[in-house]
Amino acid sequence: MARVAVTAFGADRPGMVAGVTGVLMDHGANIEDSAMTILGGHFAMMLLVEVPGDQEVAALEAALAAGVADLGLSVAVRPVADPGGATEDEGHADWADGPCAWSVSVHGADQPGIVYRVTRLLAEHGANVADLSTRVVASPTQAAYVLLLRVTLAPSTDGEALADELAGLAAALGVEVHIRPDDADIL
Repeated sequence: MARVAVTAFGADRPGMVAGVTGVLMDHGANIEDSAMTILGGHFAMMLLVEVPGDQEVAALEAALAAGVADLGLSVAVRPVADPGGATEDEGHADWADGPCAWSVSVHGADQPGIVYRVTRLLAEHGANVADLSTRVVASPTQAAYVLLLRVTLAPSTDGEALADELAGLAAALGVEVHIRPDDADIL
């Protein structure tokens, strides 16, 4: 079996998930991981898919394109290298005790640079962003920006120092930032 990444994007309408996954099923593919969302009225999908070893990437992409043409989706299929048993958190020497998951939330007045400045500060502390979502929430008087992140930190990370620096950044941006351990259970 081989692994491929499948992406699809197009104006949102019913049947998009069924259209893509139906073609994948017809080609013996198994969906391992996925993320799907609506962005500004457009449907966006990313899938990590296991396909039979004899499945040609170009042929699968062509089959997907033909299978969802009437839905107006743009699709791409790319091979994904086998991680060789590595996990997303390996490669961090100071994570011997395992990474710690944290949730970070930011909200306040919408302005350019929020995502960049928050993620840059997190990266300076060795944080790995595992999930990120943003939304502009409009009220009758003002638009508010909401940024939600799930990050992993090395156990050796000074959480208080990170929280203090995030608080300083929040003050500079005029937003609120909250960071807490993410103790959510896995499905």
